Amino acid sequence: MNIVLLGYGKMGRVIEKVAESRGHNIVARIDVNNPQEFGHLTTSEVDAVIEFSHPSSAFQNVKSCLEKGFPVVCGTTGWLESKPEAEVLAIEKDGAFFWSSNYSIGVNLFFELNKTLAKMMVSQKQYSVSTMEIHHTEKKDAPSGTAITLAEGIIQNSENKTKWVSNEIPHPNEVAIWSVREGKVPGTHVVKYISEIDQIEISHVANGREGFALGAVIAAEWIVGKKGVFGMKELLSIV
Repeated sequence: MNIVLLGYGKMGRVIEKVAESRGHNIVARIDVNNPQEFGHLTTSEVDAVIEFSHPSSAFQNVKSCLEKGFPVVCGTTGWLESKPEAEVLAIEKDGAFFWSSNYSIGVNLFFELNKTLAKMMVSQKQYSVSTMEIHHTEKKDAPSGTAITLAEGIIQNSENKTKWVSNEIPHPNEVAIWSVREGKVPGTHVVKYISEIDQIEISHVANGREGFALGAVIAAEWIVGKKGVFGMKELLSIV
């Protein structure tokens, strides 16, 4: 399979290594130094694009892919306000757009565990809930897309939670997301329920970027030949 890497930072380099180990060919590596090269690529040369760039450029990158007829797998977070527009464009162009806040298989199982726990805690009014995410100091957005997905999973499965807030004391109807940036942490996410007598905690700790990269490459393999808007739930067939 011929893959274009749109964004060639640390994550892009790990994706390149994983993709090549699975027998794929990287036909172009596009970043801020050579954006003009993207315009010369055609569908005869490209099977899929994997986009891990910057929140400020993600939407335009996805839009360009869809307009050129390239299936695009996007892992950039921090641009969710424009994601619905990208989804509409994918449908209009009869294209393929795959987005996830986190491509780790383990994290996506963690998302489902979080939803199940939130449902179980609806009747346990004595507990308050919060989430925390810890990432390396180079991460551009806060809170992380993964933390937002976790908070939204809690909100969707709770009776009295309607919104999330970032790094502030929450009101009763809010879920707090606490963000920490330190060292070279690949990604740690914690969901915690606390009462006066005990606490319940679930967590996911990434040991490196390889799990994220593998999930993105698998998504690129999966999306070829498909039309529509997709995410990890479809890829993993999670019900």
